[in-house]
Amino acid sequence: MRHRSLLVITTAVTAGALTLSACGSRDDSAGGGGGGGGKQTVVIGLDAPLTGDLSALGQGIKNSAELAVKTANKNNEVEGVTFKLQALDDAAQAATGQQNATKFIADDKVIGAVGPLNSDVGQSMQKVFADAGMVQVSPANTNPELTQGKDWQDGKKTRMYDTYFRTSTTDAIQGPYAAKYMYEQEKLKTVFVIDDKKTYGAGLAGTFTTEFKKLGGKVVGSDHINPEDRDFSSVASKVAKSKADFVYYGGEYPAGAPLASQIKNAGAKIPTVGGDALFSGEYIKLAKKNAEGDFASSVGAPLDTLDTAKEFMKNYKAEGYENTWEAYGGYAYDSAWSIIQAVKAVAEKNDGKLPTDAKDARKQVTEALQSVKFSGVTGEVGFDEYGDTTNKQLSLYQVTDGAHKPVNSGEYEG
Repeated sequence: MRHRSLLVITTAVTAGALTLSACGSRDDSAGGGGGGGGKQTVVIGLDAPLTGDLSALGQGIKNSAELAVKTANKNNEVEGVTFKLQALDDAAQAATGQQNATKFIADDKVIGAVGPLNSDVGQSMQKVFADAGMVQVSPANTNPELTQGKDWQDGKKTRMYDTYFRTSTTDAIQGPYAAKYMYEQEKLKTVFVIDDKKTYGAGLAGTFTTEFKKLGGKVVGSDHINPEDRDFSSVASKVAKSKADFVYYGGEYPAGAPLASQIKNAGAKIPTVGGDALFSGEYIKLAKKNAEGDFASSVGAPLDTLDTAKEFMKNYKAEGYENTWEAYGGYAYDSAWSIIQAVKAVAEKNDGKLPTDAKDARKQVTEALQSVKFSGVTGEVGFDEYGDTTNKQLSLYQVTDGAHKPVNSGEYEG
């Protein structure tokens, strides 16, 4: 079911709109800026893994969403509203994410939520938010099923929840994008495919495999791993014996890095290729020299190539955050900003504030978000009839001299 369109909001995240003063010390509230003056307090929830193996990505998401909230308050983006961010840790666990969603909807001041990182966590939260009519915008969920239903691969796309949106593109194109590059540009024709059996990893490996075979490539072996394990000697031995040209891994960096390292140590001096969950400095720290030559795709264009991202990066650094923005920072900022813009659209029709009834306010903000459009950190931000981003940009990076460096960027053309 599609949303009823209210209006199209167009705003630019320009240098002026993003400039922050140095007054935002690290002990400021997550809302930053001022309040008072009879303003209405509106809370945006944030769910991400703030502790545990994936905390580097989660902290980058939290910090970036916080920066969006501070920017909105500093610039008085919605005159009658002061925004605050409430961040909860899901530790990359679906059950915890669902509990966090329940906490958010129980607080009438929470108008919407940014997150989560993991697709399986996102699945656990969707119905909770939908039942409460609260909007959820993920900067990182890439499994197509979350927006297009379980039969999306058969061309039977069905939007599951009108309250769910995402600013990152999906594995429906991320997997094929990497397959096409490795086959056509790197001229590698055989692959050993491994996944971690999770929603994200298995889905990504599946879309990669389908496209690689379609192009004429051969899968010479496949296996699954437990993402909690760190001893992958058995599967590494299988890869070495397979004589594959490369490995494709559907999963996240905490297991992906030691897996790739052990594959090389087993004698297979071949690259490991994966998705956006391998695109992290933590992958290189864990795999050390064995990370050299490995590839990771990621959603969007490299931030340092986008004019719209320059002020974001400048102001993020000025905040003195301990963690970098990592792969999803720009998308987290844009996710929070999209909620802020939806709030703005509703407030402008309601004497500068949201309706006092939480259920009505959440409903109106969800409907308004469907029509939000703006020039964001990651480029043009908008949503299609499924709640997916209209920005289909992808990039591929290779570890060279101890850092991920872009080797290709563009929209996937199947």
